[in-house]
Amino acid sequence: MDWAADLRLAGRLHRLVERTERRYSAGRERSLGGYLAAMAGFGVYTAAWATAVRLRGRPLPERPEPWDVVLTSVATFRLSRLLSKAAVTSPLRAPFTRYVGPQGPAELHEEAQPEDGKDTVGELVTCPFCVSVWVASTLTASGLLWPRATRTATGGLAALAGADALQLAYGALVGKATGDD
Repeated sequence: MDWAADLRLAGRLHRLVERTERRYSAGRERSLGGYLAAMAGFGVYTAAWATAVRLRGRPLPERPEPWDVVLTSVATFRLSRLLSKAAVTSPLRAPFTRYVGPQGPAELHEEAQPEDGKDTVGELVTCPFCVSVWVASTLTASGLLWPRATRTATGGLAALAGADALQLAYGALVGKATGDD
């Protein structure tokens, strides 16, 4: 192997990425390298799940069952908010974020730490839309591997989402009745 040639190629690629990042960011702090690493991590994550599903040897369904799509959607919504916004899960986010204050009922507003590498992870773990991609992929793959257990878990998360909606509706009604809106 020609290690010197490999190092030169790596150096050229690194300079190309830096130039692209400078041009793209237009003077603002944007971590394309961090996003690229997150995309690569997601690719590895999904490849691992796909391999596990393939090794299991069960055929894939022709199409997802509509009820499973609804259940997975509601469960993904609830678990994504739980992971990215709930006070109880803040210790998981704390290494990558800073507490800013409360944000809605039982939720926190946090910001990504600007330190090298932590900013991208911080953005990812505080964004329910970003977390939902990982959660939906996990629930989909686990549904292919362990359908009964996954339906049980997604059913529980859907029930939690329904309970949350009822709590918010009740709070709004009480507030309206007492004039605290």
